Amino acid sequence: MNQNTDFTKKINTEKYNKIIEAAIKVIAKKGFYNAKVADVAKQAEVADGTIYLYFKNKDDILISIFENSMDSFFNQAISQLNTQATPQEKLKSFISLHLNLLQKNQKLATVLQIELRSSHKFMKEYKADKFFQYLHLIEDIIIAGQLQNIFNKDINPQIATRAIFGAIDELALEWILMKHKRYTLEEAANQLFEIIIGGIKN
Repeated sequence: MNQNTDFTKKINTEKYNKIIEAAIKVIAKKGFYNAKVADVAKQAEVADGTIYLYFKNKDDILISIFENSMDSFFNQAISQLNTQATPQEKLKSFISLHLNLLQKNQKLATVLQIELRSSHKFMKEYKADKFFQYLHLIEDIIIAGQLQNIFNKDINPQIATRAIFGAIDELALEWILMKHKRYTLEEAANQLFEIIIGGIKN
């Protein structure tokens, strides 16, 4: 059995998931730079050396948090979008799902929206295949709407996709940083959808 197969079997084990959950709590509280692998080990109630059986370093832990969360979101999005009949409904569902999940998991939201940007490895070196899967979900909705003559065919789907992601990302970041919440993410999702649909409908 090769090394890759051995590592794959470790992923999603109880201990692996326990370390991921511990890392989310530690990084959300202390920040990526201030958090130490030893802090994660203590939170997970495992030996420091155990961390390195699953992760190469702190950056690797952060990237694994991102990949796990994207996998979870992607699976939930596919399941939810399949229940929606029209491109408009799919787009609204997608926006709502993204923001609602962040509201329900605020420690994870802090890690993904703020601390992930602190990793030089992630920002400069990581090939974010999971992120592109996310973008393709939006792009597929736009293209489907154009094919059905619902969305404006003059709009470039890739530009629209990036604009929609950027709006979702900015709202999520601003909401996390607000000390006194002036609106819920549910309200933000509904209003963002109305703004977007007003701009792309045929």
